[in-house]
Amino acid sequence: MQVGFPFRTDGLGRIAGANEDDHIRDLIEQVLFTTPGERVNRPTFGTGLLQLVFAPNSDEIAATLQFVVESALTHWLGDLIELRGVAVESRDATLQVTVAYVVRRTQEARVAQFSRGGGA
Repeated sequence: MQVGFPFRTDGLGRIAGANEDDHIRDLIEQVLFTTPGERVNRPTFGTGLLQLVFAPNSDEIAATLQFVVESALTHWLGDLIELRGVAVESRDATLQVTVAYVVRRTQEARVAQFSRGGGA
């Protein structure tokens, strides 16, 4: 059992846990929505996606964003997952990210969706 994200306690006052599938999903979420420079000991960790919530949409920005996300997930989680695809979509002030991956240990395919609003 892994520590759940975000860090919290369960109904018994213990640290909330997460099974392996939830833990990997939590790790992906942390990579996606952490801004580089936010973590002192890992200054390159993250993608900077949240900085683009209010940025104007264009094909160039979408392609760049997809490349940045794929690179970060492969770099930070490549030993846990095999990335199959990433789709990033911005609508109004909401960012929607879909990540398709295979869990290396079990070879199970997964698709996870994440979203953040401009106020997150």
